[in-house]
Amino acid sequence: MSMHERGGEAARTEAGLDERTVADYLRRHPDFFERHIGLLALLKVPHPCGGAVSLIERQVSVLREQNRHLSRKLTELVSTARDNERLSAEMHRLALALMEAEGFGAVTARVREALAESFGAEQAVMRLVRLPGGSAVEDGFVGLLDMDEPETAKAFEAFLRGRRPVCGRLKAEQVALLFGERAEAVASGAMIYLGEHSHYGVLAIGSRDRHRFHPGMGTVFLTQLGALVSRALRPHLGP
Repeated sequence: MSMHERGGEAARTEAGLDERTVADYLRRHPDFFERHIGLLALLKVPHPCGGAVSLIERQVSVLREQNRHLSRKLTELVSTARDNERLSAEMHRLALALMEAEGFGAVTARVREALAESFGAEQAVMRLVRLPGGSAVEDGFVGLLDMDEPETAKAFEAFLRGRRPVCGRLKAEQVALLFGERAEAVASGAMIYLGEHSHYGVLAIGSRDRHRFHPGMGTVFLTQLGALVSRALRPHLGP
């Protein structure tokens, strides 16, 4: 068998197509690579000296776009990692502050300060189903959530039963009962259940930005925050 014949055999594809058939097909379908862009990144085409090959230019364009996409993803991952590191540090700081807090008032004050200063909450309230004996509601941060009231029970029963944080556009009745006269300043928010069985109440955070809280955002830190605050409240509200 001659070198020419062996070369012809090597040119045969697994499907039995020869190079001429493939070339003819590509000539008849010049938009083939538009519909199979991913193949461009796999092709190896020699670049003639002194001339430009459109396929190579297209291949380089695809690779550059892939590189830009990967760079954006890497930037997002680095930013997320930094945010998570900062949140972890702030959560640790809050845990230490709550460990040193003596009394119900000190606990709620530490939570309020952390939400405003460390976590950047524009609006924050803690609404409990009961208060420790002798405690008074004075600062506007802590308040009662009277679940014996039909309107309140209807608004929060499903949330408390679900025992998981909720983010996004909160229901109007929930915002009104939680934030009172400040309700108009809340375009989006997060509700965090308090108590192992949601039996303490709700910790709520609100924002004027309607996109600040959304259903697709992660809730790991919100869950951890709720567990931390709940544990600090246990000595004062009971098991």
